[in-house]
Amino acid sequence: MPVATTPPPATPAAPPPHKWSRRHLLGLDGLTAGEVRALLRAAAAYVPVATSTQTDTQELAGRTVATLFFEDSTRTRTSFTLAARRLGAGVVDLSSGASSVNKGESLLDTARTVEAMGVSGIVVRAKQAGAAELIARGVSCAVVNAGDGKHEHPTQGLLDLLTLAEAHGRQDALDLSGLTLVIVGDVVSSRVARSAIAGARLLGARVVCVGPPALAPASLAALGCEVSGDLDAVLPIADAVMMLRVQFERHEGSESLRSPSVPSPREFRTLFGLTRERADRMKPGAVVMHPGPMNRGLEIDGEVADGPRSVIRTQVSRGVAVRMAALRLCIG
Repeated sequence: MPVATTPPPATPAAPPPHKWSRRHLLGLDGLTAGEVRALLRAAAAYVPVATSTQTDTQELAGRTVATLFFEDSTRTRTSFTLAARRLGAGVVDLSSGASSVNKGESLLDTARTVEAMGVSGIVVRAKQAGAAELIARGVSCAVVNAGDGKHEHPTQGLLDLLTLAEAHGRQDALDLSGLTLVIVGDVVSSRVARSAIAGARLLGARVVCVGPPALAPASLAALGCEVSGDLDAVLPIADAVMMLRVQFERHEGSESLRSPSVPSPREFRTLFGLTRERADRMKPGAVVMHPGPMNRGLEIDGEVADGPRSVIRTQVSRGVAVRMAALRLCIG
């Protein structure tokens, strides 16, 4: 599908402030633009603390945050743990391998047991879509979704939005009107993409998803984005290109992965990989993003991931600030 070009307007003025009043953060879809901005403004204020090796605010001193990760994670778990400690909270880490879920206990019963021990908030990551909402309905403490199946990953979406806003000088207004975010790769499997689409659209950005039909189906348009199968046609309009890895573990045993419509790794790189040559054709000021983990040499070249357009390391550092904001606003 051809994608028309549109000239970017002048940087907008900052909208009026909005307060956060929700007990949980389960997703970005369903929030207002004001609520997203409230989270992002809080996160921006935490950046100096989040990037320091010694500072903590003691805002959640005496509170305890439980991280219930029923799915493997390195970046997200570590980021939430650091965020809680930067706020002065105690942290209890619980993984599926060390929980009674292995003995047949339900996720909700596990969460209720942990809550009964006196925690103020639960950070949950699970393979089941809707798991965080299920737990939030069954407990009284705050719940923050750290990724549930293919549904959403709201704090990742927020850190992507903050990084994008900073890269284009929109950190004060937090308005992305006139910017185009291009998301490339295995969009259909990506909870990161769903949160990014919801948040970017709330802040006024245009979102274009790119990939082969099995990984970026036309049905994604129901999320409010555009869909294209031609990366080279879309690159010239992109203000940011977010590359996604192909999540082979989610396609294992699926007919879609064996379908001729899904390219081999070599074909995928040829058609959709962000090579140095493609990055060189991006417009001035356009940035490269990736939520990680990266498959260097497949969806993105190492010299692009580490190059001058890349804001990938900024995404990682903003993750702690965003998670501090989420914990402080929900628990505090």
